[in-house]
Parts: sequence; structure tokens; C-alpha cells
Amino acid sequence: MKTIISEPNFNNIEADVLIIGVPEHPENVKGWDGFVSSFSARLPEWIKSGDVKTGFKEIVKMPAIDEKGYNRVIFIGLGAQKALTEERLRQVFAAIGKELATGKSSTVAIWTAPFRNDKLSCGDVTFAASEGIGMGIYRYEGYKTNSNDKDVTLETVYFLSNADEDELKAAFEVGKVHAHAVNEARNLVNMPPNILTATKMADYARELAEQYDFEIEVLGKKEMEELGMGAILAVNKGSVEEPRLIVLKYAATDKWEDVVGLVGKGITYDTGGYSLKPKDGMVGMKGDMGGAAAVLGAMRIIGELRPAKNVIAVIASTDNMVSGEAFKPDDVITSLSGKTIEILNTDAEGRLVLADAVTYAKQSGADYLIDVATLTGGVIVALGKDKTGALTNNEGFFEEFMHASMETGEFVWRLPLTENDKKRIRKSDVADLNNSPGRDGHMIFGGGFVGEFVGDTPWIHLDIAGTSDAASAHDLGPTGGTGVMVRTLATFVERMADEDIKVN
Repeated sequence: MKTIISEPNFNNIEADVLIIGVPEHPENVKGWDGFVSSFSARLPEWIKSGDVKTGFKEIVKMPAIDEKGYNRVIFIGLGAQKALTEERLRQVFAAIGKELATGKSSTVAIWTAPFRNDKLSCGDVTFAASEGIGMGIYRYEGYKTNSNDKDVTLETVYFLSNADEDELKAAFEVGKVHAHAVNEARNLVNMPPNILTATKMADYARELAEQYDFEIEVLGKKEMEELGMGAILAVNKGSVEEPRLIVLKYAATDKWEDVVGLVGKGITYDTGGYSLKPKDGMVGMKGDMGGAAAVLGAMRIIGELRPAKNVIAVIASTDNMVSGEAFKPDDVITSLSGKTIEILNTDAEGRLVLADAVTYAKQSGADYLIDVATLTGGVIVALGKDKTGALTNNEGFFEEFMHASMETGEFVWRLPLTENDKKRIRKSDVADLNNSPGRDGHMIFGGGFVGEFVGDTPWIHLDIAGTSDAASAHDLGPTGGTGVMVRTLATFVERMADEDIKVN
């Protein structure tokens, strides 16, 4: 998808579709009269009657009335123009992307002026359009052999604007990178578990490393045994598929220091093990590697945009199956850190693989840690399906992260982790820790368990069990994997680089 910047001459547009935003008072938009005269003098009448709508995200399609260089117009309501924000723009353009997906359009022209206000520049509009349309147009191809649906290929986007061409093209490219990375993460979450195994995920990471010149290390079962990764190995015991610990390093400076560690849970399928899920609870467990997808998506953005910040990504990947060799409740295992763990629930496996992964990230030089995981149903009970839950051990680190979250519009809410919570995680007659203190406060115990392995390293835990997958179409995309946290993780790394943020 490429972009072309041209002056807003409505009589000289060559595109399948022209996108026109319609705020509550379109007559206040600079150049509106010129568009009306080029399209139809009856447009104000149609807006007044409601045939062309001004309500937020309301779409009306109309053919070009006279012979034009464009075939049709998509009018989209913006509501109050002064109330537009980057997040609302992203939603507007995602809605346009969904509409374009049904119309099979290959060229689109967007007039930027109606989407602007005192706080939103043409660059902001261009970025939001690229990111929003890119995410909104997404659909998962799947494996149907008789589908008549064809991929929508949006080849060219024209922006009608008098702003600086280089600035707009740069903003467009960044938005495109973000959307593509999110959609790649969505693909991973949507893939069937018999196809996306731990080995295949490692292969995907190798391709990523080759594309962006990352250093890569992939540990198999033998290497894990030699290192003593007893936690991830325990989860893998019931499987015929070997586990993988995937490590990507992006070295942005001469010295490997001030390193951000991104750690993802990569459980490619979760039966619950001997703490077996009910049959309905297993459906959808192919998405239990949403944390790994988020980290890989973020690394794609980092590889494209090359921020001046060292990053290590560590993904612990296996499935959690049942067999005569599978680990079981009452087992005691020894993690890479040396800490012993009493197993009370084999369905609390994500925190186990993360324990070894964060330990390995620390041993590899990570000075900051963010782990991302579809960890608990408890976060859904606490926060619903539209909010990512968080824990932290460092106020300053979390505050900086929240700036990135607010910038991307991905809602994150912090829960408390108290000393009493930690005491319950450490309560065991036979080991240093137990992996399941109880149903109450489940999200806190799950994330808090991972926190037992980070020490004093500034750390954030993100539980995306509710936000990683959508049961129905939403503002930014369709049913299925959402690619949540891809943009926030990458944006946070960029902010740390641009503002030279260091947290003690």
C-alpha cells in the first residue's frame, strides 16, 4: 500500500472511492463549499434531512452523481469536530476499513480537512487513517476451500492536503507498520493449534530475525534440560511436541545495556492438563499464545522503526496436554531460578513457563521486564473483556508505560499486589512457592507468581486473557485475535528511546 499526497482538487481525483468526513457543522470546514459545488449543491439539504449523517461513525455511501475521477463517495459522520481525538479518528478510519473490505476497492482518496481540529494535524490524520484502515480492513483467510471471499488489496491511498508531503508520507508509513504488525499478531492467534506448534512459532521468529537482522537463539528440550528449566519442561511433559524458548535480541547501541525485556506466554494449546478444562472451556485455547503474538508483533514494529533502545524478547512456547507422563497436582518442580514450586493446579501453567522465561531474560541482561500473557479468567471476572489487567513493582516504570497505553488507546488497569498476596503465593509445606493459592484474587495471584522471579528489576505484568480475542466484531477489527498490546509495547520502547527514560 502506497500513498500519494496531492492538493484538494475534487475535479482531479483518480480513485475508486473518495472518503469525506462529515462533522456536525460541515460548513465550518475550510474548503467545504468547494467540495459541495463539485459534488452536488443538494448536499447541505441531504445532511439536514439526515440522508447524509453526521453521527459518529455513521456511514452513507453514494455514487458519483456526475462523471468523476472517482466512482463513489463514502460519507462518515464525525460528530462534534472539536471532540475528535486520535483514538476517535482511529475508530472512524477502522470503520472505513471495514467498509472498504466489503467493496473491494483498490484506490482511495481521503480529504484530510474535515478530520482535523486545533489539536489534530494533517500528520495525525494521515497516521490514524493508515493505522485505522489497515486494522479495520483485516480479515483472517482461514482454511476454507470453497470460500468466494478474496483478499482486499488496497494499493494506493491519496491524501488531499496542502501539508508537507514528506511529513505526511512518514506518518502514513508508521501507521502502516503498526497495522501490519497488529494483523500479523492476529493471524498467529487465529491459527489452529495443529498448525502453529512451538516449533512453527520458532520458525516464524527466525523469519522475523532474518528480515530485521535480530540476533536469535532458540532453545529446545535438550538445552532446557541442561540449563535446568524445570518449569517449562514440567508443562511440556504431557506433549509429543517439543518446547521452544525463543530469544530475539535487537541491539540498538554499541553496549548491551539499559535493555528492555519483553516476555510472552506462548502456550499453543491448553487443555488444562490433569486439572482438565471442561469441553466448552477448551474451545479457543489455540489463542493461549496471545502474549507471544503481542511480543512478536511489537518486535516487528521495532525492527521496522529501529528505536535507539536495546530490546530482548523471550517467548516460552509449548502446549499443555494430558498423557501418562504429564505433570500433575502435588508434583514439586525446580525452576531455572532454583526456586521450587508445588503444583496445585496444572491449568495454572502460564505462570510456570513465564517464571523460566523472565529468569532467562534477566540472565541475558534485561534491566526492565514486561511480561504479556493470556493468564487468567480472573482478569475477565475483575475487569471484563475490554480491559487489560496489570501488576507492577515499580511506580515510575508503570507511569511511563501508561503514557504509551493512552497514546495507543489500549486500555490498561492496574490491580494491587500486596504483601498478603505474596505470602499466599509463598505458602507451601513442601516448596518455596505454590502455583495456585486460590480462586479469589486469581489474576493477582497469577501475575504475582511471575513477580516472584523478577527480583528488584522494574517489572510490569499484563494479563490479556480478556482482550486478546474478541467474540464479536469491535471498533478496530473482526471476531478473533485482536493483536492487543502490540502497538503499546512498541510505542513504549520508542518513548523510552526518544525521551531517554531510565527508571530505578
